[in-house]
Amino acid sequence: MTQPAAVMFQGTGSDVGKSLIVAGLCRAFARQGLKVRPFKPQNMSNNAAVTVDGGEIGRAQALQARACGIPPSKHMNPVLLKPQSETGAQVIVQGQIFANAKAADYQRLKPQLLAKVLESYRILRAEADLMLVEGAGSPAEVNLRQGDIANMGFALTAGVPVVLIGDIDRGGVIASLIGTKALLAPPEVARVKGFLINKFRGDLSLFADGVKAIAEKTGFPSLGVVPWFDGARDLPAEDGVALDGAHPGYGARAGAGIKIVVPQLPRISNFDDLDPLRAEPGVSVEFMTPDRPLPGDADLVILPGSKATIVDLIALRQSGWDIDLKAHVRRGGRILGLCGGYQMLGTRVADPENIEGPIGDLPGLGLLNVKTTLTPKKKLVEIAGKDHATGATVRGYEMHVGETSGADCDRPMLDLGGRPDGAMSADGRVMGCYLHGIFADDAFRRAYLKTLKPDFASDLNFESRIDATLDALADHLEQHVAVDRILDIANAR
Repeated sequence: MTQPAAVMFQGTGSDVGKSLIVAGLCRAFARQGLKVRPFKPQNMSNNAAVTVDGGEIGRAQALQARACGIPPSKHMNPVLLKPQSETGAQVIVQGQIFANAKAADYQRLKPQLLAKVLESYRILRAEADLMLVEGAGSPAEVNLRQGDIANMGFALTAGVPVVLIGDIDRGGVIASLIGTKALLAPPEVARVKGFLINKFRGDLSLFADGVKAIAEKTGFPSLGVVPWFDGARDLPAEDGVALDGAHPGYGARAGAGIKIVVPQLPRISNFDDLDPLRAEPGVSVEFMTPDRPLPGDADLVILPGSKATIVDLIALRQSGWDIDLKAHVRRGGRILGLCGGYQMLGTRVADPENIEGPIGDLPGLGLLNVKTTLTPKKKLVEIAGKDHATGATVRGYEMHVGETSGADCDRPMLDLGGRPDGAMSADGRVMGCYLHGIFADDAFRRAYLKTLKPDFASDLNFESRIDATLDALADHLEQHVAVDRILDIANAR
């Protein structure tokens, strides 16, 4: 079998927009009738998605698969690192838990993971016309070059040409591109076939000399300057960088009829669960940093998913949010816990096998009469069902370790495929469940928001909005990027 066309997009640093550019090109080339497959050898993110083949991958690769018009596969992101502490992460290999490793331990693991990365690449390559590969971080990180599987280590081994992406919005883009080239070894420099400038604001003509200087100093041709794409806020974020205040759409919204607040926990995961809520014009979704109390006028507090429930529960108490939550309930407020947030609402979280670390056992918030025991096996499944309170259909995915039981489970929040899931307090104001992605279902989202404000009305079709944004992104790239030249680069490998 002949090899398909392939090209890899590497960045001068993290958050330069690699994921978004790959997603837009996936849609652009798929619209040409090509069978496109996204691939990221190694990703680090606690925003993950369940795949049709029973694994989990980074949220960005699931979005890229959607842009291609295909279901996500565990092979699109064969190595996923999910940070659990400042120095350690859960290592997911081809969709399943492989190990928990400190940073230094992971460096020693990388050589043996390369075989799995190449295996996944070959599997996807066999069904593709075009492979669009995304790097991680920067190829100039010389301290991580030994055994590299994320950037040039993969590109050299797989024989894939590279396009470098620089972010002008953060400043220093000329130096970052020229400096990256200076730190690459000669075989790595030979892999690079061009560069892109991303996130440009203002008059493009004023940067013409900058583009010329980069091309002259590096010897790499320019493939385009991409203006800032406002629609990025409507697409799922890859990781927690989107919550650092630099990305619009997650803050308070003046004049909104429904106010939702979310404690921003250190190990927050899958916070794209909340994207459909913040897409509603009449809803404000505000993430609260640890230095701020939870406001007393919130209609709803959502405790989001967590990669480390016990650690985040400790952080929640250290911020004083446990006191705020109990005051919120006394005032008649509502609380919804999703996955890890649901576990925190119970009376206790037990970790007898030290899956999350040495703490082992911790009292919960006591707002639901349930107890969770963390277990080694992770549940990964897409599923649909019904919400008991509203009768609306629900759909989404489960991605968790742990089993939850207790008296309030006799009042389950959901019915998922004939089995109960979640729990509710006797007055129905505190509830939780394990289902991620629940608010993407338009019928459920509207019905649930009506329980907060009976006069709430909406005509938002969330899934159609995502696809329209992907089309707009593809149009944007086709206007500003030499898309045909990128395809030539991929074909000339």
